Amino acid sequence: MTMNHRVILASRPDGPPVEANFAVDPVPLRAIGDGEVLIQNLYVSLDAGFRNWMNEGSGDHILPAMELGAPVMGLTLGRVLESKNPAFAVADLLMSRIAWEEYSITDGSQHWLVNLPAGIDAPPSYHLGILGDTGMSAYFGLTDIGKLKPGETLLVSGAGGAVGSIAGQIGKLQGARVVGIAGSDAKCQRLIDELGYDAAVNYRGSTELGAAISAACPQGVDVYFDNIGGPLLQAAIDNINERARLILCGAISDYHTNKAAPGPNNLFQLVTNQATMSGLMCHHQIDRYDEARNQLMAWVASGQVRNIEYMSRGIERVGPAFCEMFQGKNFGKTVVQLAD
Repeated sequence: MTMNHRVILASRPDGPPVEANFAVDPVPLRAIGDGEVLIQNLYVSLDAGFRNWMNEGSGDHILPAMELGAPVMGLTLGRVLESKNPAFAVADLLMSRIAWEEYSITDGSQHWLVNLPAGIDAPPSYHLGILGDTGMSAYFGLTDIGKLKPGETLLVSGAGGAVGSIAGQIGKLQGARVVGIAGSDAKCQRLIDELGYDAAVNYRGSTELGAAISAACPQGVDVYFDNIGGPLLQAAIDNINERARLILCGAISDYHTNKAAPGPNNLFQLVTNQATMSGLMCHHQIDRYDEARNQLMAWVASGQVRNIEYMSRGIERVGPAFCEMFQGKNFGKTVVQLAD
């Protein structure tokens, strides 16, 4: 009998997630019924935003709150092993919003269950990173909201993370001076040495973050790509130029608290600088995914953009690797490979 190893939510995180919040639970894999599909998950995408739905009563129109003792919801890339659903054939590669588990059975009705796009020669894991929501967020954020001009200054928080590592590289391609914010001197140096950032700020090593950003951005900030929120957003607003554009892509500082985070108290800076601040959800641009994927892959093929992966292997690594993102141990997109 085939066993399906699943990562379940053993307890609700109180603050940043810890390994004890997750457990690997083996269960027998049942036979599929009419209309169902059996998927072997090859990769699990780990995304900090899913921490939002681990709190009790946290569900919304995007995802229901996760239940204790149930498999943790997440994004996967898998192969169809068996199908009794005419929409999916054996050997299809699917991106799914299902669960952290080795095998998934679905009737195909999930909001997110799609075949990989044809015609792109890339490792499958790229579709969870640079060719997935990660790359799409960086691309659409800078293309549609940032509208960078050559010579402008782009500031990126969470610059060593999945989205930030790509956003900074795109900013360089668009002719901007790019400054990253990260959580260690080592990670800041990697931004400069490996991804071409012009400068970087260690927010954990700066007693006065606003002054540190000012020193790294002497001409001010024209575009701020925000993945963190909280005090970093406030410090960035203190350094914006006239007609600056602020892109709100994530708020990691808020994901692991059950209390409403205080908003920046300097929003009048947006008024005096005639600046704009816009939220970003890339799935609203689904009709332009081919445009984004083709451009991103062209940049990768030419060596102008690197896809950095923080890769682990094995179902037992899924929970710990998720926690490591909140500890700042990752660099690039966090992925766990479950099978070849």
